[in-house]
Amino acid sequence: MKTKFLSSLLDFFVFSLGFASLLISFIFPQAEGTPFTSANYPIIISLIILLTLLIIFLDSQRTTLDTKIIPFLGVLIAINSGIRFLENAIPGPAGFSPTFFLIILTGYFFGSRMGFLMGSMTMLVSATLTGGVGPWLPGQMITAGWVGQSSGLLSKPIKRFGLQGNLIEILLIAFIGGLWGMLYGAIMNLWFWPYLGGPFDQSWLQGAGFSSNLQRYLTYYISTSLFWDITRSIGNVLVIIGLTKPVLKIFKRFKERFSFSYLREHKG
Repeated sequence: MKTKFLSSLLDFFVFSLGFASLLISFIFPQAEGTPFTSANYPIIISLIILLTLLIIFLDSQRTTLDTKIIPFLGVLIAINSGIRFLENAIPGPAGFSPTFFLIILTGYFFGSRMGFLMGSMTMLVSATLTGGVGPWLPGQMITAGWVGQSSGLLSKPIKRFGLQGNLIEILLIAFIGGLWGMLYGAIMNLWFWPYLGGPFDQSWLQGAGFSSNLQRYLTYYISTSLFWDITRSIGNVLVIIGLTKPVLKIFKRFKERFSFSYLREHKG
């Protein structure tokens, strides 16, 4: 019980630190001449996010995964990375991406920590396949990790109210997919927006207050990203509604076959 509490506390700390790093431009709108400027912003964010990822990976090795689930997680990551490779080779309509489907279902069925690892490692492995390794990668990894992590929070209330195998279960998972279809783009924009040149009313202004920069960001988001995120959100919902049932059956079959333990015979 104590281990689970400490693990949950660590998850909350990592989330808070990672998310706060993405909000630095709103929290600390510093004046000219201070260490934080639009030029070094991506370096600061990448280092903080890499630190949070390292913490969660080390804790996962210590407490969470057993030898039966690690190979299966590896297979899921490989499949999802392959899907992302195909997505880059043959782009879908607008912002549609099938990548989030398995991340969401993995987090939902196997728990938040598995979901986080699935999301972050999918981005890491697929980036090496597609040549997408760059300073933006830590931001993609931690945000995709949050997608899987948050999906794990849905399983307990669904079990508690007996909604498993119900249409409501699929609709709730689809809601998470639709929500993250919007949030993923909005969060990832925060990584590069503060140092991106553009129209004055859409650009981050050093020394401006929270409300001023927030208004500038919303203007930028609506004019550049909103349509793509809506398309991604709709795509997530449609894929989840269409494929959740058969994929959950595969997950359940795996869990039934590999959920065993050895009992040592006591001779006395």
